Amino acid sequence: MLDTAEAMTTLRARGEVAARRGGAMLRRLEADVVGLNYVGLVVATVFFAWSVTPSLLPRDWLFQGLISGVNAALGYGVGCVLEWVFRRWVRPRIPVRSPSLRVRYAVKLVVLAVCVLAALWMLALSADWQRQIFTLMDMEGTTRAAYLRTGALSLTVGVIVVAAYRTVREIVRFFARLLSRWVRVPPKVAPTAGAILLVFVVVTLFNGVLTQAFFAVANQAFSVRNDKMTPYAVQPSKPEKSGSPDSLAKWDTLGSEGRWFVSHGPDAFRIGAVTGQPAREPIRAYVGLDSAKDGQTQEDLAVAELERTHAFDRKVLVIVTTTGTGWVNNMSAGAIEYLYHGDTAILASQYSYLPSVLSFLADRQKVAAAGKKMFDAVYAAWSARPPQQRPKLLVYGESLGSQGSESAFDGLADLRARVDGALWVGPPNSNRLWRQFVSRRDPGTSEVEPIYADGLTVRFASQASDLSKPSPDWRRPRIAYLQHASDPIVWWSPDLIFSQPDWLSEPRGSDVSTQMRWWPFVTFWQVAADLTNAQGVSDGHGHNYGTLVLDAWVAVLPPPDWTPEENEKIRAEIEASEVFERAVK
Repeated sequence: MLDTAEAMTTLRARGEVAARRGGAMLRRLEADVVGLNYVGLVVATVFFAWSVTPSLLPRDWLFQGLISGVNAALGYGVGCVLEWVFRRWVRPRIPVRSPSLRVRYAVKLVVLAVCVLAALWMLALSADWQRQIFTLMDMEGTTRAAYLRTGALSLTVGVIVVAAYRTVREIVRFFARLLSRWVRVPPKVAPTAGAILLVFVVVTLFNGVLTQAFFAVANQAFSVRNDKMTPYAVQPSKPEKSGSPDSLAKWDTLGSEGRWFVSHGPDAFRIGAVTGQPAREPIRAYVGLDSAKDGQTQEDLAVAELERTHAFDRKVLVIVTTTGTGWVNNMSAGAIEYLYHGDTAILASQYSYLPSVLSFLADRQKVAAAGKKMFDAVYAAWSARPPQQRPKLLVYGESLGSQGSESAFDGLADLRARVDGALWVGPPNSNRLWRQFVSRRDPGTSEVEPIYADGLTVRFASQASDLSKPSPDWRRPRIAYLQHASDPIVWWSPDLIFSQPDWLSEPRGSDVSTQMRWWPFVTFWQVAADLTNAQGVSDGHGHNYGTLVLDAWVAVLPPPDWTPEENEKIRAEIEASEVFERAVK
């Protein structure tokens, strides 16, 4: 009996301990839920709703969840600030008694329920919007059930971001305590001083040590990738190619993209087989970051390589300004080579190890300087020859490369005086010449389909038929820009933060959702997120221009013996080459 009584007492004691622990857990959970900042929660729901509205490109549930979670966290922070302002400056001036604790809890629970239901409703609408955008781009979209996973991921991301904010807040409080203790800063001023000190430390690090360290490490990391040898890039043996045994630019100095470029162009035999006409071996000259030795500049080496290959004796000479890593669009290069039966020379050079996104942040001045130096050097050698013995001089750039290519010219008059044609694809919104032409477009024309000076010299196209608008009278030299209404690289700009762009207030492009709206800050963030997926869509949309470059070359500098039938043969050939490149690269 005694043992039984002791056992019952022990069980009862353990039950009481478990009950106390359970009650404590419930109270902590209640404090966490009921203790939320409910103004912040409402604003977070609004920001979440904004974030799932349509943008330029379609998004799967995973990508949308990451974007929406960050947006919701930002909204929560804004709401907390608004609530603090109200509590600090407005509430003391309102002579109304605070409601009871029970009423406050009830209101909070209703707000919580409404926010959850609103978020689920917006997710259901967003799934339909996303399927519409996928359809506009001839892609298969995510099902509604799968897309609802966005909500769970957004909640997770939002919690992580809010936790990071609270960590920062604790750091500020730590700085405040240090300042109060060691510098004798008054307690009321210490939190503000601590925040200022933290901002100063962060800005100093990011403007100096951390920024330099980050780009130094990134440059080193991508330089390793630059040295990577792929079995699909084989050293050329023909003297018309850089990297060959005869070349002044050695094979192992061209970088990964340079080696691919010189080893994967069509040869004379292939060009003849596709076009049915005699062909010459195309010249592909390339200068890597490590190609110039013993104090020689890249520009001097490039000109020497052009002289060695007799590039100035060809019909066409194209100066390509590459993207960050030195990438050249092989479809564009192959198109001009087929059109002119190999009687061409294409020059490209590398100016960075970094991909375009990082180059855009760190190397914009470098790409501008590199583009100007290279063009000026080649132009000097080209213009020294008698006019009747010069090739047609063309310039080409895609994405960030178009910005570097534009930088060689002071304006339209300078451009027309020094080249026989220009093709710029997917230009960033910050391109100087592009911005001038678009902002000065003819009245009544839209930003996504601008017409500049009746299209006499400069034209914009998202499809082949646009190149013949507004009339067949297109004077030479011709300048063409290719831009899709759904290309975020073309339309992203810091101006989106505070002002609605013309491309969202005018009639939309055919592949842009009619449901897309401009919201301050939100649209800027949405389009910025689209940048990371600019090429993740089908050809003819986003930053994928496909074989439109072939039609553009035909329009900018028509070959004398060109036929539509030959054009389609070339199109099929460069499409097949692109499929192979995507598969193995």
